[in-house]
Amino acid sequence: MQIRQNLEQWERDYLSPYACLSAESKGRLREEAQCDIRPVFQRDRDRIIHSKSFRRLKDKTQVFLTPEGDHYRTRLTHTLEVSQTARTIAKALRLNEDLAEAIALGHDLGHTPFGHAGDRALNDICPFGFHHNEQSVRTVDILEKDSQGLNLTYEVRDGMKNHQMSTMPCTLEGAVVRLSDKIAYIHHDMDDAIRAGILRETDVPSEISSVIGHTCTERMDTFIHDIVATSYDKDHITMSPGIEKAMADMRAFMFERVYTNPVAKSEEGKAESLVKTLYTYYMEHVDKLPEDLQRLLSKGEPLEKVVCDHISSMTDRFATARYEEIFIPMGWQKI
Repeated sequence: MQIRQNLEQWERDYLSPYACLSAESKGRLREEAQCDIRPVFQRDRDRIIHSKSFRRLKDKTQVFLTPEGDHYRTRLTHTLEVSQTARTIAKALRLNEDLAEAIALGHDLGHTPFGHAGDRALNDICPFGFHHNEQSVRTVDILEKDSQGLNLTYEVRDGMKNHQMSTMPCTLEGAVVRLSDKIAYIHHDMDDAIRAGILRETDVPSEISSVIGHTCTERMDTFIHDIVATSYDKDHITMSPGIEKAMADMRAFMFERVYTNPVAKSEEGKAESLVKTLYTYYMEHVDKLPEDLQRLLSKGEPLEKVVCDHISSMTDRFATARYEEIFIPMGWQKI
C-alpha cells in the first residue's frame, strides 16, 4: 500500500504553492522510520493528543482561577478552539491543515498551573527566566515519554515556539496559529467575562464594535473572513489594516477590563506565592523530585530548569494539593 505517499502526492497536487508539504519537512531531532499511513505532521498531531501534557491542560487555568461553573474555558478548551480556528483558516487558504492543527494542539503544553500568574512567578524566581512557549518545546523535546520526548518535526516545534506576537514562525501554517491564538482568546475570554458578570457586550467601545461586530460570534467571523480574504494566494498571513487595528484595540480593551481586572484577578497573588513557595521547596529538596527529572539532573540539566519543569507540568489542582501536603498541618489520625 502507498497510503502515505498518495496523501503526500495529494498535497503536491492540491495545496497552495505557499503551503508546507509533509514530504518536504526539515525532519525530526532524531531520524526514524516513516509511518506507512500517516504523513509526518498528522503523526505529530497524534503524538501530541496522546501525550500526558496535553491531557493535563484540562485542569489548567485559562483566565479565571478555579471558576464555579461548568462552562468557563480551561487551557484545554482554549487549545481546541485555537485548533479549530487554525484549521478553518488553513483549509480555506489551501495550507497544510495537519501542520496547523499539530502546532495549535501543542502551542500551550508548557503552560504552568494558574495560567499566566504561574508563568510570571517562575519567570520572576528562576535565574534562567521562564516563558511558556519555550517550555512547550522543551516539553515535547525532553520531558514527554519519561524524558525521551515526542521527537516532533522541525516545523511543528518552530510553530509552537513562535506562536506569540513578538516572534514569527517559519511556515504560513505557524503564522495562522499565531493569529488564531489571539482570535480564540479574544473571543472566549470576552464570552467568559460576560458569563462572570465582569463585562457586558455593550461595554465594547463603539469605534471597535462598529468595525468588527457587536457580539463574540460576529467578531470571530469578521477576523477569520478578513484573514482568509486578505491572505488568499499570498506568501504571508495578514489582516486588512482596519480590522488589524480594531483587533489590537479589542485586545487592549480586554487587557484593561479583564486581564488586569482586580476582581477577576483577585486570587492571582496567592497563586504566584504558592508557585514561588513550591519552587523554593524543590530547590532545597531535590530528592522529592520525580525520578525522571532526577535523571535529567544526572545528565547535566540545571536544577533551576528541572524544578521549573516539575512545577510547570502541574495542574492547578495538583499544585494546590502538593502545597497543602507539604505546608499545611494535617489533623492527627490514630493509626
